[in-house]
Amino acid sequence: MDRHLALVSLPAHGHVNPTLPVVAELVRRGWRVSYVTAERFGPEVEKTGATLVPTAGRAPGGPGPGRLTPAAFAGFIERITADARDSLPGVREHFRVDPPQAVCYDAMSITGRVLAATAGAVDVALVPSFVSNERSSAFARGGTPPPEILAAVQDMRALLASYGLDAQMRPGMLAPASLNIVFVPPEFQPGADTFDDRYRFVGPSPSARADDGEWTPPNEPVVFVSLGTAFNDRPEFFRACFAAFGGGRPVAMAVGERVRPEHVRRADAVRRGLFGWSIADLGAVPANVDVRPWFPQPAVLRHAAAFVSHAGMGSTMEALYYGVPLVCVPQMAEQEVNAARVAELGLGVRLDPEGLTADDLRAAVDAVTSDAAMRVALDRMRTATRSAGGAVAAADAIEAHLAA
Repeated sequence: MDRHLALVSLPAHGHVNPTLPVVAELVRRGWRVSYVTAERFGPEVEKTGATLVPTAGRAPGGPGPGRLTPAAFAGFIERITADARDSLPGVREHFRVDPPQAVCYDAMSITGRVLAATAGAVDVALVPSFVSNERSSAFARGGTPPPEILAAVQDMRALLASYGLDAQMRPGMLAPASLNIVFVPPEFQPGADTFDDRYRFVGPSPSARADDGEWTPPNEPVVFVSLGTAFNDRPEFFRACFAAFGGGRPVAMAVGERVRPEHVRRADAVRRGLFGWSIADLGAVPANVDVRPWFPQPAVLRHAAAFVSHAGMGSTMEALYYGVPLVCVPQMAEQEVNAARVAELGLGVRLDPEGLTADDLRAAVDAVTSDAAMRVALDRMRTATRSAGGAVAAADAIEAHLAA
């Protein structure tokens, strides 16, 4: 029997990256994996040994730069639904000809959810953030959601219902799969003991990502600064980091891949759809600060004293895997929840992104790098994160579920 799995991911680094070590482990065990996502992730997917199945729809990506307003979040939901509506005919036809035993899909992917149901395949959800149930929800909010979000959710319900799926929304928005692989350890998940055996908390596997690239660590631990890939249009934040850390220990600062090159004039940048600032707009770069669009994050974290981060879950998990204290500067609602959990467990501190000063940043890094109790908590969480099993535990759970 052909050991064939389909994997469907949203086209965003925070959703694709946690799955890649799992895919590589499944391929190593003899599984054939067809990976459905945007074509730009093809090189990363193919390095795992999987085959890319590019989506034909409008890639939803993230909500875009800027603070996450209700309207922006509604737009994100709408794009997920629109992508599923456009992609499903081609994706379903592809797997009608080449059926999988199971569909492993990002928990937010409507395409993957529908494909699993209509193909008669085993459904496995891959969850890159906290999970929720009736007893524990890290994202619980009081009151009625804003009308624009209700409208977007209703459109998603209608699409699910058109394929015969139960469109009932739960605390985590969508119903759980028969198996749910969660890329956080149980010690970090709020209320982990309230989840039944459909959930496996496996943590991250950053050490499995061969992305050291062309970065050579300096002779002492660095301060790593990054706001991730979706909400990094913050030149004032990066200038504050220059003022906070210039002249001190080495700094690795990732400013994002969409910053326009220095030689592109503002008018040309607007015409070409590039961001309205360049590295040159940051002013003089201190000699101890290495500024790049991106860094091989696991490689840098192995040599980091502190991580000034947006607190995206992928970045948070990678920091905890390497025992690096976090200075969280959340840019959106989900990151606020992650930052609150980091602070609650004594693994770092949260700073208010509004009105943030160089003094605030400097004091926070000094605090997290000198706090003995935080070091104990970080060492404990590093052990828990690595003990969760990562990609091997995820592959074990998938294979056991298929054999049941």
